[in-house]
Amino acid sequence: MNFSLEHVAVPATDPVRLKDWYVQVLGARSLWDNGQNPPVCLIGLPGGGWLEIYAAESRLAECGNNKLAGWRHVALRVDSLEAARAELDRRGVKFEEESQPAAGGGKVLFFEDAEGNLLHLVERPENFKL
Repeated sequence: MNFSLEHVAVPATDPVRLKDWYVQVLGARSLWDNGQNPPVCLIGLPGGGWLEIYAAESRLAECGNNKLAGWRHVALRVDSLEAARAELDRRGVKFEEESQPAAGGGKVLFFEDAEGNLLHLVERPENFKL
């Protein structure tokens, strides 16, 4: 069997606001919308990968805690961490920490989306292959 990641689901307290944040800040595009209330949508990131955003029943107080069990963050690969950070700074993203070494090589930089979900940029060396 051949498995590949299609999308990551993101329950949101305000799905429309979160979708708009991904479109405005990360340049995502709308792929599908159920046109109903509560809304459900699929968005595509410019470099590939989809997010499904839908209404959450409740919010976890520790949503940005990267040490809790379960899925904790979405990594967004970029060619240049510094260039991506500079552009996201211009788009209003706040970075609380400096970049750190990435597992397997390269560096990462964490930040949060409009609902506090943890994301990070990851830059890998040119010769990095799995």
